[in-house]
Amino acid sequence: MAQKEAPRSRSTRMSGKERREQLLAVGRRVFAAKGFDMTTVEEIAARAKVSKPVVYEHFGGKEGLYAVVVDREVSTLLAALERSLADQRAHPRVLMERAALAFLSYIDENEDGFRILVRDSPVSHSLGTFSSLLTDVAQRVEEILATQLTLHRYPPKDAALYAQMLVGMVAYTGQWWLETRMPSKEIVAARMVNLSWFGLSALQKTPSLRETSND
Repeated sequence: MAQKEAPRSRSTRMSGKERREQLLAVGRRVFAAKGFDMTTVEEIAARAKVSKPVVYEHFGGKEGLYAVVVDREVSTLLAALERSLADQRAHPRVLMERAALAFLSYIDENEDGFRILVRDSPVSHSLGTFSSLLTDVAQRVEEILATQLTLHRYPPKDAALYAQMLVGMVAYTGQWWLETRMPSKEIVAARMVNLSWFGLSALQKTPSLRETSND
């Protein structure tokens, strides 16, 4: 009498949660390398060694998988930035240093995630895209700047504008640093804060453009 085939060991099978995490990890790598438009469910399924219906079962399709990946990256970066700005007793320059280093550290440790974030998102997300994330960060920086401007008798209404400038500088520099990785993130953070802090410390209360002479 033929022996029955031995049942598969359950330890080799993924639970639903494990499979979902695997698909997210695979999707994250593919989206980072190819972008949303060039990524297919077929490729994600093939790399995860599952059938296409498994991807649809967990996420409803490529859009759903992408949305979860982006939301996670936004949450991770925003949490790191909020932690860096949490200590209200710290000197404003120290807060700027912490925020710049937190941003560069996220890029350093989450290269795939950052590449995904800086691309325009084709779907709606509960936490928004990279642009809306920077808006959230700018609002936090605005609060800090408004307090400092008021203490030094500068117009606090300018805080929003300066916050946008500072966050924009950090975000753009971060994208450049992602490709160069030189110099170190600590040096880049120090240089950014050096430029922004000493620029802020020498602010004019009512700045104006200097007219150029045609003579």
